[in-house]
Amino acid sequence: MNAKYHDVLEKIDDIAEKIYDDLTKRNIPYLSLPTRTKSNIYFNEKLNVWKYGKNNVQRSAKSLDGAYMLLRTMYMADFIKEMIKVNKSSTLREMYYISEGWDLAKFSSQNESNLLAEDLEVITSLMREDFKLRPEEDGARVIGDITIEEITRNNTKRMIHCQDDVGDSGYSIPYNVEPEKVAFKKSDVDLIVAIETGGMFDRLVENHFDEDYRALLVHLKGQPARSTRRFIKRLSEEKNLPVVVFTDCDPWSFRIFASVAYGAIKTAHISEYLASPSASYLGVTPSDIENYDLPTDKLTDEDIKSLKSELTDPRFQDSFWKHEIKLQLKLGKKSEQQALAKYGLDYVTDTYLPEKLSEMGMIKK
Repeated sequence: MNAKYHDVLEKIDDIAEKIYDDLTKRNIPYLSLPTRTKSNIYFNEKLNVWKYGKNNVQRSAKSLDGAYMLLRTMYMADFIKEMIKVNKSSTLREMYYISEGWDLAKFSSQNESNLLAEDLEVITSLMREDFKLRPEEDGARVIGDITIEEITRNNTKRMIHCQDDVGDSGYSIPYNVEPEKVAFKKSDVDLIVAIETGGMFDRLVENHFDEDYRALLVHLKGQPARSTRRFIKRLSEEKNLPVVVFTDCDPWSFRIFASVAYGAIKTAHISEYLASPSASYLGVTPSDIENYDLPTDKLTDEDIKSLKSELTDPRFQDSFWKHEIKLQLKLGKKSEQQALAKYGLDYVTDTYLPEKLSEMGMIKK
């Protein structure tokens, strides 16, 4: 067992010792952790990301629900320790079903087990990957002129060039992209373009945008998985590459950008591992709807509610976002990346992206 997992085991044992000490002192056992809401995040200037603030909530055995939570916590901690010792891993879904054998500690829903895994991350300042827990979904797809060294399941190294050694679907990001599993070797790209939809990713690949503009294309697959955000974060820092995020024009897509650049609210405890603070929003913007006369759909009531919520979100307080969100509310319209096809299949790569990237100083036209 390497030193990393010794540290993980120690932090898990610390939780059990805290509960044991409370019991031996005849105190009501409890665990304290930050509230995971947008009202309890602040900008950490040292890390340059959004983190949880000082507002805490206690998970206490004072109530029956709290007692059940602490019981489940102990079972989950024991389960994690066993996986580390036998060098196995589990999906979050598998852990949910394994809890069926935990008697009174079994989870009543998948969401309940997911939230408890997040609680353990917050308490220990570790990531679920350190606990040998993995999501159901895999990472995104990548195409560009970089070479990756990946450790296979047989513990051998293989080199993968993300243009020459992959098909049209690209290199698939694994769930674990930590340095002991994935290393970035040769890189001959100038920027990372993170793309929300598969259709637009495929359009840029088919039009050879990665080759023509020395770009690494990353398909976010909607709200990006942790491994995708971690991959972008590591590559951006280690190879000193700027990141631009290209999404649809709606409030949900703005939050996709926020999760990449600022950190998601539910994972603010590990923003320094997942967020790329230097990332810029490329589009599609509400201003683009006007400037490019794009086809649109009407905002729904839920869209409007979400946009108004973003006006109070501390991650959207700069002048750019204030202007764009207010403009979208005024227009009452939203648009998609694929709306650019109004001007032809090549318009996005021949005109829109070069214009936008040139304005941002990313490329020279």
